[in-house]
Amino acid sequence: MTDTPGRLRAVFADAGVTGWLHAVDIDTGAQVEAGADQPVCTASVHKLCLLVALHQEAAAGRLDLTEQVECPPGGRTPGPTGLAAMLDTARLSLRDAAYLMMAVSDNTAADLLLARVGLGTVNRCTARLGLTRTHAAHGFGEMLALMREDAGPGGAQALTDPHVIARLRALDPARTNRSTPRDMTRLLGAVWRDETGPPEHGAAMRRVMGLQVWPHRLAAGFPFDDVHVAGKTGTLPTLRNEVGVVEYPDGGRYAVAVFTRTDRTAAVLPAADAVIGTAARVAVDALRAAA
Repeated sequence: MTDTPGRLRAVFADAGVTGWLHAVDIDTGAQVEAGADQPVCTASVHKLCLLVALHQEAAAGRLDLTEQVECPPGGRTPGPTGLAAMLDTARLSLRDAAYLMMAVSDNTAADLLLARVGLGTVNRCTARLGLTRTHAAHGFGEMLALMREDAGPGGAQALTDPHVIARLRALDPARTNRSTPRDMTRLLGAVWRDETGPPEHGAAMRRVMGLQVWPHRLAAGFPFDDVHVAGKTGTLPTLRNEVGVVEYPDGGRYAVAVFTRTDRTAAVLPAADAVIGTAARVAVDALRAAA
């Protein structure tokens, strides 16, 4: 695996992105890295931290996952999916809100759960798990509000201007929700080994991650019917991320975290999406070859 970091850098460069990756065999600890300790903006990847905190609170008896919450149409966190895109009052359980948060990255569902769990609880959860470089600075609605403030009167159209991009606090790991690729694979490994709580909670978290609908990033690198990919994406202007676990039919389980940034401000960049799967495949193939 000695040439794998170089191959990964070449793969990222060919796609026009800067990338940081960590991949680890969940059962043996063998690993591949390329900038694994680089501080990165997590964007919606941080919803995984919220999911784990939610289940730890439920396991401790401080909340019931079947508890019902009402979501009126006014004041919802913006977003193109789930409750954020709906027009009428909705009522659903905490666990169904967690499904929407993970499967379609629903921002409104995430902030509903965050209001119930608390930002401090999320940070205490990650600290207990040893994720020393992971921190939630704000909720998802607040993060989007900061972007609007930083973008100024030009609004969303201003986000095509590199000078505007450069001043967005949401893209600065020192001022937003952040982690490192290594911290994220550590969290994934803990979930897959049932180290975050009782097995039934681990199974529930793995289930909703496996229901994510986006096939264009991590899953694109593993187009096989018998290979299962469970993950969580994260997207902000110039940023495309995904963390997840790739499971092979022979029992191999690999946690992978890929974070990328590009100078291009276009919202649609297929090569920048696809390189996440390509880089993950390079890393997992290297781990499997070395086993």
